[in-house]
Amino acid sequence: MATPLKYTSKLQNKNLLVLGGTSGVGFSVAEAALEHGANVTISGSNDLKLADALSRLGQAANPHSARIAGKTCDLSDTAGLEANLTSLLLFATADGTRKLDHVVFTAGDRLKIIPLPDASAPAVTDAFAIRFVAPLILAKLLPRFAHTDRAASSLTLTGGVTARRPQPGLAVLAGLGSAVEGLMRGLAVELKPMRVNIVSLGAVKTEIFTSLPADRLEELVQQYNARALVGGIGRPEDVAEAYVYCMKDAFATGTVLETDGGIMLT
Repeated sequence: MATPLKYTSKLQNKNLLVLGGTSGVGFSVAEAALEHGANVTISGSNDLKLADALSRLGQAANPHSARIAGKTCDLSDTAGLEANLTSLLLFATADGTRKLDHVVFTAGDRLKIIPLPDASAPAVTDAFAIRFVAPLILAKLLPRFAHTDRAASSLTLTGGVTARRPQPGLAVLAGLGSAVEGLMRGLAVELKPMRVNIVSLGAVKTEIFTSLPADRLEELVQQYNARALVGGIGRPEDVAEAYVYCMKDAFATGTVLETDGGIMLT
């Protein structure tokens, strides 16, 4: 006889940390995990946004879920990055006594479009700080704070379709996206048997997406409306399902999971 709720209970009482969980895709991942009964810790860079997110998540929580918590963490401070991440991980694991089962990284600053003629070493280095350097240092710390000794645990990163299908003017972002995909594969080998995957997103209606320059935003929206097989841009609550899958499938690692509305086919 099948075990009751064998599939929907896979995240029940699991400990999850979502970096970037105060808004957008990260918030929806946290919300989905709470509905599955997980214990969730979120982080963001803004105290007010964190408090608001925790309040809203409290309304979505499974009544059987034991914990919802949050802590700010500055990922843009490269000099203090390791100390900031260590402080966050100590908080999320009760000083290392309650190890993490899953970690999801959706954090990102406002997208900086750097056309090739305007590229400079400092600007490119800054672009890599949160989206590449931060998850790398996070992974370095995970053996101390997460169950890296089991395939049931996971680290899920976030990428984008620009890595595989760059548009004119997006060479820097394409390089960043490709670097993060390469990092994911390297970490899958380094952290095994813990699983490491990346969710590659198309255009999703988040605060970061809508913060693009007005002309660029309008161009992207029109492009997706015309070319995406689903007929428009994505919603955070839809693409969050990809992250839930990465947490639940204990046989998936080193994988790029695409959720892009079919834009890669057009």
